[in-house]
Amino acid sequence: MILDAWMQHPTRRFIGHEMFASLRRWTGGAIPEDELPIETTLAAMDAAGVDFGLLTAWHSPREGAMISNDEVAGWVAAHPTRFAGLAAVALDRPMEAVRELRRCVRELGFVGLRMLPWLWEVPPTDRRFYPLYAECVELDVPFCTQVGHTGPLRPSEPGRPIPYIDQIAIDFPELRIVGGHIGYPWTEEMVAVARKHEHVYIDTSAYTSKRIPDELIAYMRTGGGSRKVLFGSNYPMIAPAAALEGLERLELDAESSARYLHENARRVFSLPAPPGG
Repeated sequence: MILDAWMQHPTRRFIGHEMFASLRRWTGGAIPEDELPIETTLAAMDAAGVDFGLLTAWHSPREGAMISNDEVAGWVAAHPTRFAGLAAVALDRPMEAVRELRRCVRELGFVGLRMLPWLWEVPPTDRRFYPLYAECVELDVPFCTQVGHTGPLRPSEPGRPIPYIDQIAIDFPELRIVGGHIGYPWTEEMVAVARKHEHVYIDTSAYTSKRIPDELIAYMRTGGGSRKVLFGSNYPMIAPAAALEGLERLELDAESSARYLHENARRVFSLPAPPGG
């Protein structure tokens, strides 16, 4: 079983945005330039042996819904055995954001909230996030975010694990927090925060197996660390097959590999076990 903890199915509003110009340079044009049918995303998963993916919505202060919650809900409804949804909301309208998060979880069946502080150019300790953290606790869903530098053309400072993720975990000890994109160049900070806080996790999205930093690999090989790291691709920026290539470099035993590839994500997002166990 393989579960991809960070995917987005690209709309034209999302994939054509100017802030992704830097990623296009890095990937040599591998990122699609136009909207794709959902079957293309499913085919990319099948090519990598990925059984299930978490599709995220995107909401920005300037453009609004770049990938709307209802679009994500439609793809999940069409393929419920392959996808679950992660909500995105309007940070600049806090009460509307809380109500939308409730709707996504209670009515649409979403399994978490993903917000990108760099998109709003504020740190995740900004006061407007705090009602959302409280609501995530009440709804019993994780808060997912990006840690580390920002590949798109936006400031990277909001991605610092210390002090930001550390402070949120202190203020909301019940909140499950998933820091995506590893945390580079502050990977050691992210590992330290995950060690310190019971409910802080790391996902490896935006990094191929060959590029995962040695300090994170060492953490994944420990008993505690093997329970704290989730596989993610960041599709369509990185295809799942490319993200998984070189998996043997991690030198994980069978139990740790199963945790990394699907068990940790299933536990953190409270996903049901697949048919047959």
